[in-house]
Amino acid sequence: MFSIKKLLGKEDKFFDLLEASADEARNSTTALVKILASEGAAHAASIHEVIQTRRKDKRITQQITEELCKTFVTPFEREDIESLSIALYRIPKTVEKIVERLDICPAQIPRENLRGQAQLLESAVDAVVAMVKQLRTGTHLDKIKHTNERLQFAEGEADKLMLSHVKELYHGPYDAKEVFILTELYDLLETAIDRCRDAGQVVFQIVLKYS
Repeated sequence: MFSIKKLLGKEDKFFDLLEASADEARNSTTALVKILASEGAAHAASIHEVIQTRRKDKRITQQITEELCKTFVTPFEREDIESLSIALYRIPKTVEKIVERLDICPAQIPRENLRGQAQLLESAVDAVVAMVKQLRTGTHLDKIKHTNERLQFAEGEADKLMLSHVKELYHGPYDAKEVFILTELYDLLETAIDRCRDAGQVVFQIVLKYS
């Protein structure tokens, strides 16, 4: 078991900022799930929520960069903090791209399959949030491994679901335009889950380095 906090004192601001960034990633994903289940005013409100969440996370990322420039003692290597910050920001940024496509795509495009991927994205983001929060006080390597396994399981299930969706597109009753739109949406959701994997990998490497 390691304790970064004990080694370097009460340097909490980077933990606060990284946890805030992870929370915004989760907020954007929660809003995406609402969008896929809503219509009308609720749909529009959720789209606005995703956009604002991404903007808020961008400000957090910029603040982390500023703090790295003026802080002498950091809880772990500056490169690791920056890598994790960027990896976390890419999650809501990708979710915003998904929402932009949903906002302009034809109403008749089926969204049922997208909900399954979005739920797996939620599971992946929840694992990332848990891993980031574990950094603050230090954690047993076994515990971080267990959380990372949850993340890897969500990614594996998403890969299987993606293959199923592609098979359906190849054999289903879709015209060329629908195939193009759905393929792009499936790919973006897959990318968002991959972004979660990337963030989790950065956390896991940090824990390995200090264990």
